[in-house]
Amino acid sequence: MILLFLGTMALSLYASWKVRSAYNRYSQVRASGGYTGAEIAQRILDLNNIRDVSIHATPGHLTDHYDPSNRRLVLSDENYHGTSVAALGVAAHEAGHAIQHKQLYAPLQWRMAAVGITGIASQIVMWIPIVGMVFGLIPIKLMITLMAVSFGILMLFQLVTLPVEFDATARAKKVLASTGAVSMGQEYNAMSKVLDAAALTYVAAFISSLGYFLYYLMQMMGARSDEE
Repeated sequence: MILLFLGTMALSLYASWKVRSAYNRYSQVRASGGYTGAEIAQRILDLNNIRDVSIHATPGHLTDHYDPSNRRLVLSDENYHGTSVAALGVAAHEAGHAIQHKQLYAPLQWRMAAVGITGIASQIVMWIPIVGMVFGLIPIKLMITLMAVSFGILMLFQLVTLPVEFDATARAKKVLASTGAVSMGQEYNAMSKVLDAAALTYVAAFISSLGYFLYYLMQMMGARSDEE
């Protein structure tokens, strides 16, 4: 269990460092198209005839996201106002999610439908070990079963997230190149490195949840074998 914890922690830290390193480096490279992140996001929405999604700035570093419930495309201040290849890449990526939403892209629909149960599973894996092991209020076999099921839900959520994120990244690269927002060559390659590094964080999250799911699944199967 300790090795699993250390391994997944190291993987997550590496993925986080990778995306921040790439972003910090290429946020210094100005895109020749001259667009800000907000402008390119709006242009992408317009090109896809998306009129019901609003674009907003928010404080923080890499706090960018697409909110399908409220149809809001939220960009961190540095990407909303920024003109770097990194800012445009992130903005185009989030706009890609808005396109997915309009097109009823199946993996995005699955992820949206699973948000509620995934939130419950996240709370379970956070509190069950404390309630069960520290206070001894939950039988060990029940605790292992709950952890296995919850990590299974989290693992499936992360699995569905992969095509959602990879597809949004592919859309971003294509549209930035086709619109001339970034020039082919150095600018395009720099933008791609930022988005590819960001994708690594989702891969790391999936591997981590898969590792914990398999661990608790084996524990659960071992407990059942002992009963037999």
